[in-house]
Amino acid sequence: MSPAVKGAYAAAAAGVAAVVAVAVLQVPADSDGVAARPFPTVGVLMAGGEHWCTASVVDSPHGNVVATAAHCVAPAGEDGEPGEVAHDGLAIGELAFAPGFSGEGAGSQPFGVWKVRSVHVDDRWTKWGDDTADFAFLTVEPDGEGRSLQETVGEGGAPGPDWTSGYEREVTVVGYPESDRNPENKPVSCTTQTRHDEDDPDMLYIGCSGFWTGTSGSPWIADRGGPGEPGRLIGVLSGGDTDVDSTAALFDERAKALYDRAARD
Repeated sequence: MSPAVKGAYAAAAAGVAAVVAVAVLQVPADSDGVAARPFPTVGVLMAGGEHWCTASVVDSPHGNVVATAAHCVAPAGEDGEPGEVAHDGLAIGELAFAPGFSGEGAGSQPFGVWKVRSVHVDDRWTKWGDDTADFAFLTVEPDGEGRSLQETVGEGGAPGPDWTSGYEREVTVVGYPESDRNPENKPVSCTTQTRHDEDDPDMLYIGCSGFWTGTSGSPWIADRGGPGEPGRLIGVLSGGDTDVDSTAALFDERAKALYDRAARD
């Protein structure tokens, strides 16, 4: 399933029942009356005041690495040649990440907006448009006080990467559908079982409704428990023909090499 067609058959899918229930995350108040967000490590990519894809913090030595889908930040190549520019006018200097994003219009950024310093994408994507390499790792700058992103959203709250996962795992997937279908910009989540995609057995598949365009890059988190058990990130949402069907490229050694570069940057 190509990431370019995610949500393309929305009308046909409108009457399809969810395979597993999807929850719109509510924001309960804690004892101090401050909004407590269940997924502070998940947010949106932004540029020029606009947002389009989902991304998430990954545990790293310097607390400055974010994971998303490659097609969110780099054009797909073809026949060994680079593709057309992704997102008109987008430059790395303009790209930013807003964890815990929510709210209508420009929304609110409770943990700030973090400037992206570098983008790391596999050549299999940038030269050949290989869906099994549709993942990217971004390095973000520290904030004005020198704090890291991971420190700000909560130590111990970011899942660590898993480079050797199998295809059958229970995962929690969290993403931000486009504003047209989600005017309050609330994330949706689903906990379900993964399996091989029937159309492309090298890809992971889940069936959960509500994952419209905008959820590309959503983290697929296995082994997530309570506080202090953030789980393991095994991939990010890549594509899907409807809001019910979603696929991801399973992280592998090539993904680890990208992550290592991002973590050193």
